[in-house]
Order: sequence, then structure tokens, then C-alpha cells
Amino acid sequence: MWLSSLSEAQRRALLGLAHNVVVSDGLLDPNEEFMLDEFKREMALNPATQSGYLELDGIDAVFSTRRARAIAMLNLLRLSYVDGAFEIEEECLLKDVAAAFGIAEAEFLLMNNWVKRLVALEQEAGGFMSA
Repeated sequence: MWLSSLSEAQRRALLGLAHNVVVSDGLLDPNEEFMLDEFKREMALNPATQSGYLELDGIDAVFSTRRARAIAMLNLLRLSYVDGAFEIEEECLLKDVAAAFGIAEAEFLLMNNWVKRLVALEQEAGGFMSA
């Protein structure tokens, strides 16, 4: 969501942060792989683009605007729910990202709630399309 509006540096950094999220619980779910591919498509990155662990130090300089930080956080939260469970490791990591971005805990909780509702609506829509 809104990933195409990120700069090239932000796109590559987001892919690294996404990698951090999917490996944080020690399992790589096929739905997570699919969403990573979806991220690459939306960001117009080569599908073969690989990502690795990204340190959080200095990440606030890459995502220097409130808009870029919100886009990153909402997409990372959405990624954390794609496997059907918001694991404690993912939550801790995303709270660390939020802190690095200067996002207060109350705002993080609002974003998390919004993403949960979005995921529920996406699942409901999927039900309309299946037999």
C-alpha cells in the first residue's frame, strides 16, 4: 500500500525491514513470501532482488518524513499478519521500528488496530470470491 511513493533508498530499506519481520519468528510462511513478492511488484523492484537483515540504526534518516514512516509501518504490520498470527517476536521488532521512527506507542496501537481491521476486510472480500 502506497509503496510506489517511496524513494529508491526507502524501497530497498523497506525490503530489508520486511526481511527482518519475516525471519523474526524463525519461520518463513508461503504467505509471507507471496507478500514480499507483492511488495517488490508495487515498488517496481526486480523480482530477483534479495534482501537481508537491516540494522535499525539510522533508519529514521532513510524514512525522513512522517508519510514515509507511516507507509513503512503500515506495510510491515500488514506483513506481520499475513501468516495468520502476530507473533511476539514480530511485535517486539515492530515496536523497535516504531521507536526508531519516533512513533509513540499509542499511535503504534492505532496503526496496528487499523491493519487488523484491513486484514479482516481483505479476508471477508476473499470469501466473496471463493466457492
